[in-house]
Amino acid sequence: MIEIPKLTQFSPGAGCGCKISAGDLETILKSEIKYNVNPALLVGNNTKDDAAVFDIGKGQSIISTTDFFTPIVDNPYDFGQIASVNAISDIYAMGGKPLMAIAILGWPIDKLPISSAKQVIEGARKVCDEAGISLAGGHSIEISDPIFGLAVTGIVDTDKIKKNNGAKEGDKLFLTKPLGIGIIATAEKKGKVEEKDRLEAVRLMTSLNKIGYNLSGLESVNAITDVTGFGLLGHLLEICEGSNLNAVINFDKVPVIEGLQKYIEMKTFPGGLFKNYKSYGHKVHEITEQQKYVLCDAQTSGGLLVSVAPDKADEVMKLMLKENHPFYEIGELVKYNNEEKRIKVV
Repeated sequence: MIEIPKLTQFSPGAGCGCKISAGDLETILKSEIKYNVNPALLVGNNTKDDAAVFDIGKGQSIISTTDFFTPIVDNPYDFGQIASVNAISDIYAMGGKPLMAIAILGWPIDKLPISSAKQVIEGARKVCDEAGISLAGGHSIEISDPIFGLAVTGIVDTDKIKKNNGAKEGDKLFLTKPLGIGIIATAEKKGKVEEKDRLEAVRLMTSLNKIGYNLSGLESVNAITDVTGFGLLGHLLEICEGSNLNAVINFDKVPVIEGLQKYIEMKTFPGGLFKNYKSYGHKVHEITEQQKYVLCDAQTSGGLLVSVAPDKADEVMKLMLKENHPFYEIGELVKYNNEEKRIKVV
């Protein structure tokens, strides 16, 4: 019997942990040349939002995004699901509803069986069906390492778009999924993960962030982003800089996956964790090593980070309870004090 190699063997940086660091990405995207911008492009790559948004008139806009990465788990079906949920999340993070998806597949035919690639696509189809859309096409290439993801199109009422720069001073910060996925995924890659913890990480990564669409209908919600490869602090920093605010995080209130501490003690840290801190640590007040491990951990298909008007937080909590959806209050946004450091962890 031929033994099939584990998918994570082909992942120097698994899942969203293989993202180029925030600092390097900023350098890559910076241009000295001025290009024409269509006035109907409401959100482009000049901001740090989750997707592009284009006004099509009559009060509606199209959302466009793409996301792909190397395997974060060994099971190809789960890999297809996780990559798909992660890509579709960008639509929900903008307050939109997905319409359709097309696949991006790179596969090392000489190293991994085609049957595994088929399972990746089946996982993607399952997620798209759950999101109420079709996997309508795509493109594939033969490549040295496996990659998979989606390009997703969505739609949103223009007045309900949730951008990173919409947060207000005094807003409460909420998170919809616990942290620790990158650390546990690295434990799987190293063969150190317990099955119950692996299954919980997969459950979280394959849970769609549909609640973002519901939240977009609330005026009390001022900003939404999803927490992925840059970790909680990295994506919170995008809200702070976009909205010209600072943030205070209560570390004891930040949810983590049950059992995470034993993997921290094993030091199963993804490379992306330290890459993240190196990229933006100078903008964060001094934190402990424990806080760094949790708050900078590169998440894949993480939850939504939501900025809510303080006097309307109860309205949002009622919606989350009605939808039976987890929602953790972790901090608040405060006035910018003109210093380089934007985030304080207490």
